[in-house]
Amino acid sequence: ALLDLSGDHQVKGTWMGSISLPCTYMPSEGFTQQTLIWSMERDDSTSSIFRRDDSGDHILLSRFRDRVSIPKHSPGNVSLLIENLEIPDTGHYTCKVIWRSENNSLITKEFTTTVKVVKVAVTKPIIRAGELGLMVPTGARTSLTCVASGSPPISYRWFRSVPGGEALPLSSQAELAWDNLQPSDTGKYYCEAENR
Repeated sequence: ALLDLSGDHQVKGTWMGSISLPCTYMPSEGFTQQTLIWSMERDDSTSSIFRRDDSGDHILLSRFRDRVSIPKHSPGNVSLLIENLEIPDTGHYTCKVIWRSENNSLITKEFTTTVKVVKVAVTKPIIRAGELGLMVPTGARTSLTCVASGSPPISYRWFRSVPGGEALPLSSQAELAWDNLQPSDTGKYYCEAENR
């Protein structure tokens, strides 16, 4: 069919991450893209987010300012990129394109994508050793870094095991550093990562 829009019916995004809502068509001779409008429906109310027309690009909803964009120089690609996703960005997004034909009639098509923004649990952390590795000479400086992924913010805690199976809390930074290692620093260290 002429000038049909295609995209994805459902897109999942990660809180604080970014997603692209595909909306594309095959440019066709004799038809000029006149207006593009992206709107969002949530809780039974619909608001326009973005409009592109002869006067340029306009972001119409202030909470999307600096967070949404559309490819500039790729004819037929009017996909919406949303960055720094918020939980309230969950909703139904409609891409609406109006073309003008050579005999000045207008053709309008639209395509709707459902967006769900989810929080992602933190992964099991991994520990990165400093340059010297895990066998380190006395008096050296070194560090261990705890690394995990998931929805921010992620908090880290370091523990050291002490006799009797206890764990001694050491630090609440991702990095555990020593300036002047002593033989007494030998031992088992654990890190924990947590998010909301």
